[in-house]
Amino acid sequence: MALKEPQKRAGQARDAVLVDLALQGGGSHGAFTWGVLDRLMDETWLRIEAISGTSAGAMNAVVLAGGFMTNGRAGAKSALEAFWRRVADSARFSLIRRSPLDVILGRWTLDTSPFYLAFDLASRVFSPYDLNLAGTNPLHQVLAESVDFRQIANSPIRLFVTATNVHTGRGRVFRNAELTPDVLLASACLPTLFRAIEINGEPYWDGGYSGNPTITPLVRECDSHDTLLVAVNPVERPGTPRSAREILDRLNEIAFNATLLKELRMIALLRQVADAGSSEGRKWAEMRIHLIASKVLAGLGVSSKLNAEWDFLCMLRDEGRRAAEAFLVANDQNIGRRSSMDLDLLLEQV
Repeated sequence: MALKEPQKRAGQARDAVLVDLALQGGGSHGAFTWGVLDRLMDETWLRIEAISGTSAGAMNAVVLAGGFMTNGRAGAKSALEAFWRRVADSARFSLIRRSPLDVILGRWTLDTSPFYLAFDLASRVFSPYDLNLAGTNPLHQVLAESVDFRQIANSPIRLFVTATNVHTGRGRVFRNAELTPDVLLASACLPTLFRAIEINGEPYWDGGYSGNPTITPLVRECDSHDTLLVAVNPVERPGTPRSAREILDRLNEIAFNATLLKELRMIALLRQVADAGSSEGRKWAEMRIHLIASKVLAGLGVSSKLNAEWDFLCMLRDEGRRAAEAFLVANDQNIGRRSSMDLDLLLEQV
């Protein structure tokens, strides 16, 4: 499926700006982030210092960094496409697919798939230790084929991947030299679907419970004052969930956004304080946040996060490119100067 060339905009040529990226996780919806990153790679004035990612966001981050080391921006774009192609290929014979009716009607949901419904019900009754006796995850091989992790240790792009320690409930941030396929699987480990991933004897679950993604290392360890946040999980949804599945799905969305919203509120609050105190407090107050998101994702059912069909991933990629283009048209001159996201609205909701 061919992609359109980026549109030319007035003021497109400009001085380089150092930025970092914050990439949310969300299963196959991470292909939206692929599209965003693919579009951002066209902007040579954006210099990526660091990326904080969780789950699919972490995988996008590591794949991009590896491809960038191989062949710059073109290498990053190629590596991301190859990774998502492997994801689709690995799921080609999966029984968890759209029903014929949904295919005919052009719906991406899995809500009427008999195998998905059976799998969903089983996951609420049985532990993954009961059902997944081998404890295997096909993404392990996909990651091993997509990334040279020895090379990642020396990447000029600093990487921060969050996973949640099962014993303590606290998030742990893994950095370049610590990254392996298991670390990325730990960051994406939903406890109702997969066994906890052990790293150095400690079990880990999905990083979304403790930071989706975490902003803290971008503030404490990086020079950039601009963070481009690529959001996959909707913060707000109209209507009240009523079915058991809708209630659980909305609870997970709220839990996965909670820590991120707390960090963004901290930035907004420190901006309103005349004296932010320590140098770290001033750095938090000086952070400029820019949001790239799409209402299309809010319209997709949670079950579609398990849909790895290539056509679906391409649709999300194209929507990501469109959302990034719209963001750049409206806000490229804000990057390096001011936040384009109104964080004060978060304080009004407290």
